[in-house]
Amino acid sequence: MRVTLAAVGRARGEPETALFNDYWKRAEAAGARLGFTGFATAIVDTSRGATAEARMREEAERLARKSPPIAHRVVCDQRGHSLTSDAFAANLARLRDSGASDVLFVIGGPDGLAAAIRDRAQQRIAFGPQTWPHLLVRVMLAEQIYRALTMLSGHPYDRA
Repeated sequence: MRVTLAAVGRARGEPETALFNDYWKRAEAAGARLGFTGFATAIVDTSRGATAEARMREEAERLARKSPPIAHRVVCDQRGHSLTSDAFAANLARLRDSGASDVLFVIGGPDGLAAAIRDRAQQRIAFGPQTWPHLLVRVMLAEQIYRALTMLSGHPYDRA
């Protein structure tokens, strides 16, 4: 199963980018032994539209063009379900074992995600009820993916 992270907003040299890249590379290495065949990112620029609705619509169109056409879609949304690390790992394993070819994680921009993207998602997940900076959400998601893969491999990374 391929894993893609699609997000709005380019990071330019921030420490969060280095941290994200570190966890993403670790996930890629760990996933290769577990049937996760590729890790990709699809990053689009933040829209400069005049209204929040116009910006979200434009960002949704950009994300759609860069995303796998057929994928299990998971959006990061503060109104989504908070999962334990165990549940997150079990969900990834269930998707892989059910034969899903792709899983797509989507992170919106400063205005959030357009309803069109939220409504097409099979799952909504949250990192709690707080609002997090989008670059930190990328890091937290990459870390949770890496943690899930290490848990699935029996590695003691998660000591819960």
